[in-house]
Amino acid sequence: MAAEYDDDLWEVPEVEPCEEYAQAGDGVGEQEVDAARECGTDGFDDGQPVGYEADELDCKLLEHFGGKIVRKDLTSLMKRGANVPTFVLEYLLGMYCSTDDDDAIREGLDRIRRILSENYVRPDESERIKSKIRESGQFTIIDKVSARLDEYSDLYVAQFTNLNIEPFVMPADYVRDYTKILQGGIWCIMRIAYNRADVEEDDFGDDVFGDERPKKKSSKKKRTPADSPFSVMSLTPIQMPNLDLEGLIEQRQYFSRDEWMDVLLRSAGYEPNVLTERERLHFIERMVPLVERNYNLCELGPRGTGKSHIYKEVSPYAILLSGGQTTTANLFGRMNARGAARLGLVSHWDCVTFDEVAGMRFKDVRAVQILKDYMASGSFARDRDQINADASMVFEGNINDSVANVLKTTHLFDPFPPEFNDDSAFFDRIHYYLPGWEVPKMRSDLLTEHYGLITDCLSEFCKEMRRRDCTHLIDRYFRLNSDFNKRDEIGVRKTFSGLAKLLFPDQKMEKEDVRWLLEYSIEGRRRVKEQLKIMAGVEFIDVNLGYLDAENPGDMRVIGVPEQSSDTLIPDGPLMPGQVFGVGKSLGGEFAVYKLENKAVAGEGKFSHEGIGNSRPVKDSVEAAHRLFVENASRVARGMHVGSKDFLLYFNDLQSKGLSDEVSLAEFVGLCSAACNKPVLDAMVVPGALRISGTIDDIRGLEDIMRVAKNAGAKRVLLPTSSIQDMQMVSPELVSGVSPVFYFPGDYVGAAQKALGL
Repeated sequence: MAAEYDDDLWEVPEVEPCEEYAQAGDGVGEQEVDAARECGTDGFDDGQPVGYEADELDCKLLEHFGGKIVRKDLTSLMKRGANVPTFVLEYLLGMYCSTDDDDAIREGLDRIRRILSENYVRPDESERIKSKIRESGQFTIIDKVSARLDEYSDLYVAQFTNLNIEPFVMPADYVRDYTKILQGGIWCIMRIAYNRADVEEDDFGDDVFGDERPKKKSSKKKRTPADSPFSVMSLTPIQMPNLDLEGLIEQRQYFSRDEWMDVLLRSAGYEPNVLTERERLHFIERMVPLVERNYNLCELGPRGTGKSHIYKEVSPYAILLSGGQTTTANLFGRMNARGAARLGLVSHWDCVTFDEVAGMRFKDVRAVQILKDYMASGSFARDRDQINADASMVFEGNINDSVANVLKTTHLFDPFPPEFNDDSAFFDRIHYYLPGWEVPKMRSDLLTEHYGLITDCLSEFCKEMRRRDCTHLIDRYFRLNSDFNKRDEIGVRKTFSGLAKLLFPDQKMEKEDVRWLLEYSIEGRRRVKEQLKIMAGVEFIDVNLGYLDAENPGDMRVIGVPEQSSDTLIPDGPLMPGQVFGVGKSLGGEFAVYKLENKAVAGEGKFSHEGIGNSRPVKDSVEAAHRLFVENASRVARGMHVGSKDFLLYFNDLQSKGLSDEVSLAEFVGLCSAACNKPVLDAMVVPGALRISGTIDDIRGLEDIMRVAKNAGAKRVLLPTSSIQDMQMVSPELVSGVSPVFYFPGDYVGAAQKALGL
């Protein structure tokens, strides 16, 4: 009977599993990952491996991580037909396929398939496995087991995740050797015995002749785990029971920066040779929430780029909420509850991932406020208690249009549902915005066929590195510039720290390594700030995030984002005659930059405009500028015959902040420029409200004006000399970035001459 069931199908190895081993997530990968595996060749012929050729990185891994690596093509092959955790597969592959001999690998794969068929416990086959244990007396299973100490009976009480049997006694030796059994459980290979003698016989019933038989007295003793007929004969962890982190970090010295990045990518199942350096960094960035505590990441992009693969397949410490559906109680725990029910997902997991953010829904409107509090501080209030947690938050979703089109009409956080849309306080908590549109779609050549660290090893490495901090490494060489606020600094430092933990776990970084990661970290935070600026305007106007060299403070670099190039507003070169940039407060109360495009054509002195609509204040202001232009054009420059020309204005609200009636001085300059066919000075912006009476309003909010102008790319600003005193209150960085060009107060003719360089 025993031979029929299995136990001789395999033998549990006598040696302990490698100590660099950790758990990976349950279930198969994303649909697009599976599809990529199925299309094209993947190194196998009819489900069997064919010739394999190791490269230089494979040889290094074999030399320095022997026993801790596996061929990822074999993992991909087995994942097709086995809905089991990746780390279980890779453990078995390490047992039976750690050879270069194709025949031995084929034989090993066949054995693994039989083991998974007979010994891996699936929840719906629990009773079948229990029967096998009973009928054969003992049986070897693969399942996840956890234990707790029952202090009243002085026993360790264990139970399985999939095998549905009552709690049983776990020998204390295993608990002492593998302490993770007490910390949420551990996947293992266990030989379970069944002791019939421990099962009480049934009470006697009446005999066939109707005579009553004496009833067996029942002790009515409550059954305990010690009474269970099931007992543990042997236990071999599949997960890494303990991590020698220092030993793993020590091996980092034998790999270059790029080689170590490739090791991480291959360990996660990707092939780095088909990716650019920037694409490889994007894939590494996805791992940062696994190594950094309380890290908030957003990735929006096209479908099919494998956004959730890392959190579903690589780490057992991450949970993926498909569709983004959850409740406040599920996320943060129940009010007035005790024990496990008092804690929610953020207290139990290292990373909580919301997949498909467009579908995020919270019935309790307070959930978003609690989430904002947690994302900012790592703590939240439930009932009377303040609870701390370490879980990172990841938000993933799809963008259904090109980035260029999205930015023309809205912002890059637009896919979030109405509960979050335009909530600048929520999005300000995001530490990094990963540009998912730059990540390639999953395809067969993106899945590696080479060696990589066993998934357990990678995930446990990430888990242990959460305890460390690398934020201070920036300060060895660089300083962040004055556009950084506290949240910007926290976001950039956390991103940098996470990347450094992954790529430089030994913290041995040269100056250019620090610069490389710092610039990438700043870019992701600036992407957040750019969207906040679109949402809330002046409040988030400091978007020019950059850094200074600690040894040479004059060497300052500002980091931009590719999708919003610096020439989108005010270019460095000359404009066409008649075009001018004005800056003023919109009718909604926000400072913004506007482009006024004037054109002079043969006519009778008429003035027409577009882009203003029915806004009476704006219409009155530009018509006042035109009337003063007609009256004073000859004073600006001789030879302008305004009566023989018509003037056309297009009022361009570049930042979609709403129109402004405070750019009439800029319109006066633009009309003069069109009339004399002379462009305004390069990269100049003109503030000021010119009234029909010929007066110019005092300049108010000078620092905001300077900041908006600088962020729009202006190099000069036209100001009255009365603003010189106010300039003392403006930060030196703004003054040095945007040079003032002065005119006498109230002299709009002189202002136009200064702007045109006359």
